[in-house]
Amino acid sequence: MLIRLFRFLSVFPLPVLHFVGVILGYVVYALSPTYRKRMRSNMALASCEEQVGVALREAGKNIMELPLIWLGKPERLAAKVRLENWEIAQAAIDAKKGVIFLTPHLGCFELSGKSIALRTKMTVLYRQPKKDALKPLLEDARASSGMLLAPANLSGVRALAKALKKGEAIGLLPDQVPQEGEGVWADFFGKPAYTMTLSAKLAAMTGAPIILTYAERLPFGRGFVQRFVPFTESLDGDAAQQARAINQAMEKLIAKVPSQYFWSYHRYKKPDGVSGPEETQSQENA
Repeated sequence: MLIRLFRFLSVFPLPVLHFVGVILGYVVYALSPTYRKRMRSNMALASCEEQVGVALREAGKNIMELPLIWLGKPERLAAKVRLENWEIAQAAIDAKKGVIFLTPHLGCFELSGKSIALRTKMTVLYRQPKKDALKPLLEDARASSGMLLAPANLSGVRALAKALKKGEAIGLLPDQVPQEGEGVWADFFGKPAYTMTLSAKLAAMTGAPIILTYAERLPFGRGFVQRFVPFTESLDGDAAQQARAINQAMEKLIAKVPSQYFWSYHRYKKPDGVSGPEETQSQENA
């Protein structure tokens, strides 16, 4: 039934989906104290709480555009996206050294990977959704664009490394909370967040360059502008310093359009089995 609903919604024009999304954003914000509190708290850390009204509308648009992004025909999606600074990505692809595309939960992040996959072979790290009903929908939607899916486990990491060594592109969500043993605590907008170390490890292992990308949502359903930005932070130092460098790059990217970050995401949660940042610091100082 969920797949049928998404297929039904996917035929609607983007302006209609975004209009409904704005209403949905207000409804969810009004009805969920947890959602409301987390969004405001996270935005306060980034000193952009005054944009909460715009952010909740953008969050609603993000949900309602998913049927189109997941199930829309590739040519229809391509027509919705204008690429900015694609030559940065193309030069890295042409160098045949592999490319690591990092996309935070900013703008239409589901579109970013699909847009790249329409232009070059790409493998993305994939974590199964908690709800089983979403699994076939997500897998079919992401694979339909030509993206290769690598599971979020050791075999998936090997698949990513293999793709880079073959000179291909991979995609990661660097601000997705990793599982135990896959991250370190590093400040994100001044507060410790458990941050994945995989992107820095793969860059060091393969020599592949890192490129940041995000698809900014345009007003009135006019589509998206997908921007490509070189990664300029230093990845010297230990895993914690590298993770902090990744987070700094994400902060700068988010600052370009803060209202379109997914502020309700539980970015600062402590994964099961992971020691808190205070405990980790005490162990390191012991």
